[in-house]
Amino acid sequence: MQAFYSDHFVLPLPPGHRFPMGKYALLRARVEAELPGLRLHEAQPATDGELALAHEPAYVNAVAEGWLTPAQQREIGFPWSPAMAERARRSVGATIGAARAALAEGVAANLAGGTHHAYAGKGSGYCVFNDVAVAARLMQAEWHRHRRELLRVAVIDLDVHQGNGTAAIFRDDPTVFTFSMHCEKNFPFRKEPSDLDVDLPEGCRDEAYLAALDDGLHQFWRRQAQRPPGLVFYVAGADPHEGDRLGRLKLTTEGLAERDRRVLAALRARRVPAALSMAGGYGRRIEDTVGVQLGTLSQAWQSWQAWASDNRRP
Repeated sequence: MQAFYSDHFVLPLPPGHRFPMGKYALLRARVEAELPGLRLHEAQPATDGELALAHEPAYVNAVAEGWLTPAQQREIGFPWSPAMAERARRSVGATIGAARAALAEGVAANLAGGTHHAYAGKGSGYCVFNDVAVAARLMQAEWHRHRRELLRVAVIDLDVHQGNGTAAIFRDDPTVFTFSMHCEKNFPFRKEPSDLDVDLPEGCRDEAYLAALDDGLHQFWRRQAQRPPGLVFYVAGADPHEGDRLGRLKLTTEGLAERDRRVLAALRARRVPAALSMAGGYGRRIEDTVGVQLGTLSQAWQSWQAWASDNRRP
C-alpha cells in the first residue's frame, strides 16, 4: 500500500501555538517501525493549475506570494511564511498521490491532509488549501482524458468537525457526493449543507457513534445506488477520540478502529477505491492522536491486502 508524507515541511509557529505540528513526523516514524508493508513516498507540490481546479486563482496567488491579509491569516490560524505555502502545496500533493494510487491499487493514504475547512477563496481552521477538493477535481479530469468517462466521486468525512469548505466547493456539483458526520456543537459554528450531514451530540460514545455511522452509511449508499462513486475520499480524523482537546466526543481508540474497519469494509465490498487523509487530531497526549492515526492506517493496510488478494483470484 502506498502512503504519501510531507512532514519535513514544518511551519515556524510561535511559542504556545496549539496546533500539534509534530504529530506528522511521529506518525511517519511509527509507520516505518510498525507498518513496514506501507510504501512511503515524499509528496510532490501541487501546481497553481491543479490548485485552481478548486480554488480561486487570486487566493492561490495570495498564498504563494505572501499577500494574505492579517485577517485571512487569523482565520487560517497560521502566520504566512514560505514554509507555510510550501507545506500547503505538499499536503494537497500527498492527497493527489494517494488518489492516483487508490485508483490503481484500491487503497492509499496521505499521512496528513483532510483540510476540509478551506473554501474556494479562503482558508480557515488550520486549512490553507482543500486537498480533497483539488484531488477530486484532478482525478475527474485525468479519468475523462484517459477514458472519456465521468468519474463520480464521494467524500466520507468523519473528522469531528463538519467539512464546511468541502461542502461549499461541491454545493452545485452533482458529480461529487459529500457526507459529513460530526459533533453538532463544535467548529465550524456556521455549517455548510453537505449532501448528507449527520450531527452528533457532545459526549457521544462508541455504541451510539457506530450506530449513527451504520445508519449514515446506509443512507450514503442508498442515495447513490443509481450512480455509485468510482472513488471515495475518506477523511478519517483522530479528533472524535475521548482524549482530544477540541473534539467533544468520547470515542475510544478501539471504537475508532472499528469505525475505520466498517468504512473500509463497505468500500471494498463494493469495489470502490479509497484515498485516506488523516485530518484532525489534537490529543491532550500527542501519542494518543498518533496511535489513532496508526490504527486507521493499519485498517487501511488490511483492506489493501484484501484488495490485492481479490485481484489475484482467477
